[in-house]
Amino acid sequence: MKQTLKRIIRNVKSINGNSLAEFATTTALMATLAATAAPKLSEMSEGTKAEKSMNEIDKILTQARNFYQTTADTEGRGRFPGQDKFDVQVGGYGHARVADASAALNNAIADQGLLIAALDAWTDWDDAEGANWRSVFGVDNLAAKQDAGGKVINDTDQSAGCGTCTASIGHDDWLDLFAGNTLASKYQDGHFAYAVIPGGGSGLSAFPPVMYVVDMENASDFNNVIEP
Repeated sequence: MKQTLKRIIRNVKSINGNSLAEFATTTALMATLAATAAPKLSEMSEGTKAEKSMNEIDKILTQARNFYQTTADTEGRGRFPGQDKFDVQVGGYGHARVADASAALNNAIADQGLLIAALDAWTDWDDAEGANWRSVFGVDNLAAKQDAGGKVINDTDQSAGCGTCTASIGHDDWLDLFAGNTLASKYQDGHFAYAVIPGGGSGLSAFPPVMYVVDMENASDFNNVIEP
């Protein structure tokens, strides 16, 4: 019995615990790893939001393409949501209608050039450039409300004085296309907006409108276009 007790005591004494210095070193190493990993996790989150934003823009473009094809079949000329007619602009880019097809085309090319140049420089969600764009689902839509300070506005009916126009308000058209559902940007200051360069001409000289869609979180990075 005495020998057994001595053996147990000897075994206990032989067990070495971690010293305070070792514990401090381990803690410091874990803190360093955590600090290094944090930016990577943040980058992954930002990358996920960016991918989601572009996916949502693609969904909007898909519905715009369907709308264009449907109106082309039923009205004889395709148009986009918000357009009262294929040669009516949506947003701040476009000239007054002209009868000459060549002049109308030159105007459209110039307008698209202005839009692209402005888009390249539009990196802030509250940039004044937003006033040239129209909200996809409505600036006051509770499911995706534009943040205070944003400049994007709602589309309006432009059919007055046009005998062949169809009264159309952009966010109403979009909500109908999405069965009342709203796509919201994953960014705090994000909001989906669009602009349409009008088509023009007639007969064989007719050319279609062009639509751009952006997420105003950073429109320069998050945008896409549909050109029928």
